[in-house]
Amino acid sequence: MPNANEDNPSALSQVQRRAVSELLRVSPVADDLARRFQEAGFSLALVGGSVRDALLGRLGNDLDFTTDARPDDVLKIVRPWADAVWEVGIAFGTVGVQKDARVDDVQQSFQIEITTYRSEAYDRTSRKPEVAYGDSIEEDLVRRDFTVNAMAVALPEKEFVDPYGGLDDLSARVLRTPGTPEESFSDDPLRMMRAARFAAQLDFEVAPDVVAAMTDMAGRIEIVSAERVRDELNKLVLSAHPRKGLTLLVDTGLADHVLPELPALRLERDEHHRHKDVYDHTLIVLEQAMALEENGPDLTLRIAALLHDIGKPRTRRFENDGRVSFHHHEVVGAKMTKKRMAALKYSNDLVKDVSRLVELHLRFHGYGTGEWTDSAVRRYVRDAGPLLDRLHKLTRSDCTTRNKRKATALSHAYDGLEKRIAELQEQEELDAIRPDLDGNQIMEILGIGPGPAIGQAYKFMLELRLENGPMEHDAAVTALKEWWAEQG
Repeated sequence: MPNANEDNPSALSQVQRRAVSELLRVSPVADDLARRFQEAGFSLALVGGSVRDALLGRLGNDLDFTTDARPDDVLKIVRPWADAVWEVGIAFGTVGVQKDARVDDVQQSFQIEITTYRSEAYDRTSRKPEVAYGDSIEEDLVRRDFTVNAMAVALPEKEFVDPYGGLDDLSARVLRTPGTPEESFSDDPLRMMRAARFAAQLDFEVAPDVVAAMTDMAGRIEIVSAERVRDELNKLVLSAHPRKGLTLLVDTGLADHVLPELPALRLERDEHHRHKDVYDHTLIVLEQAMALEENGPDLTLRIAALLHDIGKPRTRRFENDGRVSFHHHEVVGAKMTKKRMAALKYSNDLVKDVSRLVELHLRFHGYGTGEWTDSAVRRYVRDAGPLLDRLHKLTRSDCTTRNKRKATALSHAYDGLEKRIAELQEQEELDAIRPDLDGNQIMEILGIGPGPAIGQAYKFMLELRLENGPMEHDAAVTALKEWWAEQG
C-alpha cells in the first residue's frame, strides 16, 4: 500500500505492517474472489470496518467488500464460488456469502458481504433509506458514516484508497465524517448513535463539529426504526467502554429520544449516597457489573445494571427529617423497564429477565443486617430462579459507597448469603424447590378433582416447604389435611 501519511512515516509504517499482516492472512479468500470479479470486468475492494480493523490489527473473518458490479452480476460471480449465498440485503445492494477455506493449514469460515457502490438518503418522513447505485469508489466512500470507515483496499493489487483522511483520524483516534456531519446524519440519522457506539467500542473521541451536529439533530433519530436503534444500543452497551458512549448519548440529547429514563437520573439523589447523583451511580454500577463478568459481555446483566434505578425519579419523596427516599422504586422501575424494552422491540425473554433483576435488586437489603433464616434464603433463591448468579453480580455492583468500612461490611454480608445458599443447595437442591406433595397426590389425599382448590393447596404446600424445608411424607399429609379442614 502506498504511503498515505508522509508527515508521520514511522507511525504509518507500523500501521502498514499490521494491515499487511492481516490482509495476507485473508488474501487466499479475498484475492481469489477479486480475481473472479476482475475476470468478469468488475472492480472489488475491501472496505469500511474491515480496512479499519486491519489497520488496528484486529481483522476477523467477517469481511466487507464494495464493487461496481450490480447485485445481479455479483450473484452470477459468487454462486459458483461460495459455499452459501444470502440475498436478504439485495434490495439495498448487498449480497451475503459464506466461504470456507484453508488458511495457514487451518480450516476457516468467512462471512462476506459484497455491496454495490451506492449512495443512500432518508426522506424526512421515511424509516427506510432510498438506494441509488454509484460508479466510483470515491463516490461510495463519501457516503459512509466516518472517515475511519471510509477507507478501502483495491484488490487484488492491494492499492490503499483513502480520499478523506481516514488514516490520519485513525492515528489520532478521532471520529469525523467524510462530508459535513449534517449531511451525513441527514442521510441516515442512526449514524449519530453509531458515533456513540464507535466511541465506546474503539475508545475514540468524537470531533467537536460532529458532537454539535448530533446535539442539533438529535430529534431526527425519531424516524429510525426501533429495531435499528436497539441493535446500536446493544453494541454500545456490550462494548469495552460503554460509559463513554452513554455519556455522549446523554450529553447530546439523543438519549432523551431513545432511552429517556437514563438522563432523567441526573436530577436525582441516591438515598444511600447523598452526594452522588443516581446517573453517575448507575454508570459506576454498570462498570462494576462488567468487572464481575466471567464469560464475556452479558447483555442481560449490563442492561439490568443500566436500568436498575430508573424508578427513582417517580418515587422520590422529601422526608420531614431532610432525607430523600425512593420507596418501592424497584417495583416501579421493573414496570418502566418492561415498557421501555418493549418499545425498543427486545425479545419477551430478555424483557422478562431484565425487569425481574430490576425488581429484585434491593431484596438483599430488605432482609436487614441480622441473621438470615433458612426460609428467607429459600425464597431469595426461588424468586431469582435461573437469574440468581446475575442477581449476585448486580447486588454486589450496586454498592458504590466510598466508605470503605461500609463497603466491606456489605461485601462480607453478601459473602455470608452466598455461603448460606451454597450450604442449603447442597442439602436441599434449592434450584428445584417443589412442595413435598405434588398436584396428583394432593387430589388423591383430599379426594377432589382438578380446580382452583388444588392450586390453592399447592401454593400452601409450597409456602410450607419454603418456610420449614423438606418434610416427611406423613407430616406433609397431616399439614395438608389440617389446612383443608380450616378451609371449611
